[in-house]
Amino acid sequence: MSGLPPEGTNLGPGVDPGITRTAQGEPSVQTPVAEIPPPPRQNQIIREILRSNAVATVLAIVLAMLIGGVLVAFTNPEVQRTSGYFFARPQDTLVAIWDAVAGAYAALFRGAIWNYEAETFVRAIKPITDTLNFATPLIAAGLGVGLAFRVGLFNIGARGQMLIGVTTAAFVATGISAPLFIHLPLTIAAGIVGGMIWGGLVGLLKARTGANEVILTIMLNFVAFYFLSWLLNTPGLLQRPGGSQPISSPTPASAQFPSLFGAPLTVNWGFIVAIGATIFVWWLVERSSLGFRMRAVGENPFAARAAGINVERIIIYAMAFAGGLAGLAGVNQISGTITSGFGNGIDAGIGFDAITVALLGRSRAWGVFAAGILFGALKAGSFTMQVSEGIPVDIVVVVQALIVLFIAAPPLVRTIFFLPKDPGELSAGRRARRAAKAAAKNPSAPARKEEVSA
Repeated sequence: MSGLPPEGTNLGPGVDPGITRTAQGEPSVQTPVAEIPPPPRQNQIIREILRSNAVATVLAIVLAMLIGGVLVAFTNPEVQRTSGYFFARPQDTLVAIWDAVAGAYAALFRGAIWNYEAETFVRAIKPITDTLNFATPLIAAGLGVGLAFRVGLFNIGARGQMLIGVTTAAFVATGISAPLFIHLPLTIAAGIVGGMIWGGLVGLLKARTGANEVILTIMLNFVAFYFLSWLLNTPGLLQRPGGSQPISSPTPASAQFPSLFGAPLTVNWGFIVAIGATIFVWWLVERSSLGFRMRAVGENPFAARAAGINVERIIIYAMAFAGGLAGLAGVNQISGTITSGFGNGIDAGIGFDAITVALLGRSRAWGVFAAGILFGALKAGSFTMQVSEGIPVDIVVVVQALIVLFIAAPPLVRTIFFLPKDPGELSAGRRARRAAKAAAKNPSAPARKEEVSA
């Protein structure tokens, strides 16, 4: 009606702002809405930290260690004995569980980080050098697997690439004589080139023929294993002269990584080379133009091709780099860890452990570096657990598998620890709840498109 103020508006200056009139001219009183102050900035920072992948990774490790503690307690003979009369004296079972779990993780700490029971300082720090020694090949091979992941390639052929790297490096190490500053670099280069050829072959076949890289790498793992076995069983090739066992000759001293600190500390210059490899992969993937093209192919190969990137060439490059890094891991085995002669089991499962290391490190160079040290610590500490507490080494393998399992399921970790969810996860939950409410109110009405998609 003309002359009346719009519905729900104030009447004007001088009139109580809390009183308005409706379209029929009746006064209505509105309750003033109190302003809600914005949340403090520190709350927002804490929420973002709790949502981060780093927190989810740490909590995944903690959760895996807790479950590992349950397994340790479950397999402990004293816990099993005291649980037989649990309802009569429950404290005996609880004490046995505490002793088993605390003893296990104390032994893990003593074997991996710091032996507080050692008599000398050098003996006390020896476990951390063992950890770095175990971590060195894991870091190198994990970098190769992670680099391939960034390009969208599932490289599970690190074992084969590592074995070929061992083969080529062993031929150079035992076939020529030269001073250390020439012999060792030649051995390293030979191992890297051997791995690059083996990995690049996978990239070439995938780029030119479209073959599946998973099947290719699995089959080439077997080819590399039996090829190395044949070389070790054939006199005049890699077999040790004067013997019939499938074992190679010892690595010459001029082809071995020198020790960083001397005996009994075990870490050698191979760890420094692994640090250099980590810096190189970080620069290659994150800072170079080739790395930009690799990441573009990994995000969307079709868009990358439309942008003018030669996707096939990038695939070959990525697999060659991945193979070269795995070959470096093989060099570390014969030049740093097993220098008295090797058999066909020289890879020691590192090729497959590298997959879990790359996943835990989220395929980032420094993430893989940290994950490699963690897995090296678990491996170094597992032997002390077995010797001092009688705990099977397989328990540590189970813990490693659980870590990867929880890393692959961050919503599960956030739910268990009541962490804030990602915006995408939260919006999906809200859509699901809205769809459920709408269906409950009007069961005959068709669900909306966005609700169905939720």
